[in-house]
Amino acid sequence: MINRRQLLQTLSLSGLALGAAAGARPARSEEPILTGDGLYRQSWFLESFLELPDDLETSASEGKRLAVMWELKGCPYCKETHYVNFADPEITGFIRERFDILQLNIIGSRTVLDFDGEELPENKLAQKYGVRFTPSFQFFPTSAEGLAELSPRDREVARLQGYMKPEHFLAMFKYVDSSAYENQSFREFLRGQA
Repeated sequence: MINRRQLLQTLSLSGLALGAAAGARPARSEEPILTGDGLYRQSWFLESFLELPDDLETSASEGKRLAVMWELKGCPYCKETHYVNFADPEITGFIRERFDILQLNIIGSRTVLDFDGEELPENKLAQKYGVRFTPSFQFFPTSAEGLAELSPRDREVARLQGYMKPEHFLAMFKYVDSSAYENQSFREFLRGQA
Protein backbone atom coordinates (compact mmCIF):
# COMPACT_ATOMS: atom_id res chain seq x y z
CA MET A 1 0.00 0.00 0.00
CA ILE A 2 1.37 3.41 -0.91
CA ASN A 3 1.52 6.08 1.80
CA ARG A 4 0.98 9.79 1.26
CA ARG A 5 4.68 10.64 1.20
CA GLN A 6 5.35 8.03 -1.48
CA LEU A 7 2.49 9.46 -3.50
CA LEU A 8 4.00 12.96 -3.29
CA GLN A 9 7.42 11.66 -4.28
CA THR A 10 5.96 9.78 -7.23
CA LEU A 11 4.06 12.85 -8.41
CA SER A 12 7.17 15.00 -8.00
CA LEU A 13 9.31 12.57 -9.99
CA SER A 14 6.60 12.34 -12.64
CA GLY A 15 6.71 16.11 -12.98
CA LEU A 16 10.48 16.00 -13.45
CA ALA A 17 10.12 13.28 -16.08
CA LEU A 18 7.47 15.28 -17.93
CA GLY A 19 9.69 18.37 -17.80
CA ALA A 20 12.63 16.38 -19.15
CA ALA A 21 10.44 14.95 -21.91
CA ALA A 22 9.40 18.48 -22.85
CA GLY A 23 13.04 19.52 -23.15
CA ALA A 24 13.38 21.07 -19.70
CA ARG A 25 16.41 20.08 -17.65
CA PRO A 26 15.69 19.01 -14.05
CA ALA A 27 17.49 21.01 -11.38
CA ARG A 28 20.68 19.42 -10.13
CA SER A 29 20.67 18.49 -6.46
CA GLU A 30 23.91 20.42 -5.96
CA GLU A 31 22.24 23.72 -6.81
CA PRO A 32 19.39 25.21 -4.80
CA ILE A 33 16.14 26.11 -6.50
CA LEU A 34 14.66 29.56 -5.88
CA THR A 35 10.98 28.99 -5.12
CA GLY A 36 8.00 31.27 -5.66
CA ASP A 37 8.02 32.31 -2.00
CA GLY A 38 11.62 33.52 -2.28
CA LEU A 39 13.22 30.63 -0.38
CA TYR A 40 16.05 28.50 -1.69
CA ARG A 41 15.24 24.80 -1.72
CA GLN A 42 17.19 21.62 -2.31
CA SER A 43 15.60 19.15 -4.73
CA TRP A 44 15.95 16.40 -2.12
CA PHE A 45 14.08 18.20 0.67
CA LEU A 46 11.04 16.43 2.04
CA GLU A 47 7.76 16.71 0.13
CA SER A 48 5.16 16.83 2.86
CA PHE A 49 1.50 17.31 3.71
CA LEU A 50 2.88 19.34 6.67
CA GLU A 51 1.75 16.84 9.29
CA LEU A 52 4.66 16.58 11.71
CA PRO A 53 3.60 13.32 13.42
CA ASP A 54 3.22 11.58 10.05
CA ASP A 55 6.50 13.01 8.74
CA LEU A 56 8.37 11.86 11.83
CA GLU A 57 6.81 8.38 11.71
CA THR A 58 7.58 7.96 8.01
CA SER A 59 11.16 9.22 8.42
CA ALA A 60 11.73 6.79 11.29
CA SER A 61 10.28 3.90 9.27
CA GLU A 62 12.89 4.71 6.59
CA GLY A 63 15.70 4.75 9.18
CA LYS A 64 16.00 8.55 9.10
CA ARG A 65 15.64 11.45 11.52
CA LEU A 66 13.30 14.42 10.95
CA ALA A 67 14.71 17.94 10.96
CA VAL A 68 12.78 21.14 10.29
CA MET A 69 14.68 23.96 8.58
CA TRP A 70 13.18 27.40 9.16
CA GLU A 71 13.99 30.04 6.55
CA LEU A 72 13.02 33.54 5.47
CA LYS A 73 12.99 35.24 2.08
CA GLY A 74 16.06 37.43 1.71
CA CYS A 75 17.94 35.81 4.60
CA PRO A 76 21.64 35.93 3.59
CA TYR A 77 22.60 33.13 5.98
CA CYS A 78 19.87 30.87 4.62
CA LYS A 79 21.29 31.42 1.15
CA GLU A 80 24.81 30.73 2.48
CA THR A 81 23.59 27.45 3.99
CA HIS A 82 22.30 26.38 0.57
CA TYR A 83 25.21 27.63 -1.54
CA VAL A 84 28.06 26.65 0.81
CA ASN A 85 27.01 23.94 3.27
CA PHE A 86 24.58 22.02 1.06
CA ALA A 87 26.98 22.39 -1.88
CA ASP A 88 29.52 20.20 -0.07
CA PRO A 89 29.00 16.59 -1.28
CA GLU A 90 30.19 15.13 2.04
CA ILE A 91 27.61 17.16 3.98
CA THR A 92 24.79 16.57 1.53
CA GLY A 93 25.56 12.85 1.28
CA PHE A 94 25.54 12.42 5.05
CA ILE A 95 22.32 14.37 5.54
CA ARG A 96 20.41 12.79 2.65
CA GLU A 97 21.24 9.30 3.86
CA ARG A 98 20.21 9.91 7.47
CA PHE A 99 17.73 12.82 7.61
CA ASP A 100 14.56 14.15 6.06
CA ILE A 101 14.60 17.95 5.95
CA LEU A 102 11.24 19.71 6.07
CA GLN A 103 11.57 23.34 5.01
CA LEU A 104 9.24 25.87 6.64
CA ASN A 105 8.92 29.62 6.20
CA ILE A 106 9.16 31.57 9.47
CA ILE A 107 6.59 34.09 8.17
CA GLY A 108 4.67 31.56 6.05
CA SER A 109 0.96 30.86 6.08
CA ARG A 110 0.75 27.18 5.12
CA THR A 111 -1.08 25.14 7.76
CA VAL A 112 1.05 22.66 9.72
CA LEU A 113 -0.25 19.91 11.99
CA ASP A 114 1.85 19.87 15.18
CA PHE A 115 2.59 16.81 17.32
CA ASP A 116 -0.16 17.78 19.78
CA GLY A 117 -2.82 17.88 17.04
CA GLU A 118 -2.93 21.68 16.81
CA GLU A 119 -3.09 23.09 13.29
CA LEU A 120 -1.25 26.39 12.88
CA PRO A 121 0.11 28.52 10.06
CA GLU A 122 3.90 28.32 9.76
CA ASN A 123 4.43 31.73 11.36
CA LYS A 124 2.37 30.79 14.45
CA LEU A 125 4.13 27.43 14.69
CA ALA A 126 7.47 29.26 14.67
CA GLN A 127 6.23 31.45 17.52
CA LYS A 128 4.94 28.43 19.43
CA TYR A 129 8.41 26.84 19.29
CA GLY A 130 10.26 30.10 19.93
CA VAL A 131 12.00 30.06 16.54
CA ARG A 132 13.29 33.59 16.03
CA PHE A 133 16.34 33.24 13.80
CA THR A 134 16.88 31.97 10.28
CA PRO A 135 18.16 29.59 9.36
CA SER A 136 17.18 27.42 12.32
CA PHE A 137 17.08 23.64 12.41
CA GLN A 138 14.92 21.71 14.84
CA PHE A 139 15.81 18.06 15.38
CA PHE A 140 13.23 15.64 16.73
CA PRO A 141 13.45 12.19 18.34
CA THR A 142 12.91 9.01 16.35
CA SER A 143 9.38 8.53 17.69
CA ALA A 144 6.42 10.86 18.18
CA GLU A 145 5.34 8.84 21.21
CA GLY A 146 4.81 11.15 24.18
CA LEU A 147 5.67 14.33 22.25
CA ALA A 148 2.13 15.73 22.49
CA GLU A 149 2.43 15.90 26.29
CA LEU A 150 5.71 17.84 26.22
CA SER A 151 6.10 21.58 25.89
CA PRO A 152 7.03 22.56 22.32
CA ARG A 153 10.72 23.22 23.04
CA ASP A 154 11.02 19.94 25.01
CA ARG A 155 9.93 17.99 21.92
CA GLU A 156 13.26 18.77 20.24
CA VAL A 157 16.43 16.81 20.90
CA ALA A 158 18.62 19.61 19.50
CA ARG A 159 18.43 22.95 17.74
CA LEU A 160 20.84 24.77 15.46
CA GLN A 161 20.19 28.53 15.28
CA GLY A 162 21.82 30.76 12.70
CA TYR A 163 24.51 29.99 10.18
CA MET A 164 27.22 27.49 11.06
CA LYS A 165 30.41 26.94 9.07
CA PRO A 166 30.39 23.65 7.13
CA GLU A 167 32.48 21.55 9.54
CA HIS A 168 30.35 22.51 12.55
CA PHE A 169 27.16 22.23 10.51
CA LEU A 170 28.03 18.62 9.62
CA ALA A 171 29.06 17.98 13.23
CA MET A 172 25.57 19.01 14.41
CA PHE A 173 23.96 16.44 12.13
CA LYS A 174 26.45 13.80 13.36
CA TYR A 175 25.67 14.81 16.95
CA VAL A 176 21.96 14.17 16.39
CA ASP A 177 22.46 11.07 14.23
CA SER A 178 24.61 9.42 16.91
CA SER A 179 22.17 10.44 19.69
CA ALA A 180 25.12 12.06 21.49
CA TYR A 181 22.64 14.65 22.82
CA GLU A 182 21.52 12.00 25.32
CA ASN A 183 24.71 12.34 27.36
CA GLN A 184 26.61 15.46 26.29
CA SER A 185 26.20 18.98 25.02
CA PHE A 186 27.01 19.91 21.44
CA ARG A 187 30.02 21.87 22.69
CA GLU A 188 31.36 18.75 24.45
CA PHE A 189 30.71 16.72 21.30
CA LEU A 190 32.72 19.23 19.23
CA ARG A 191 35.64 19.06 21.68
CA GLY A 192 35.64 15.29 21.26
CA GLN A 193 35.75 15.68 17.47
CA ALA A 194 38.88 17.88 17.52
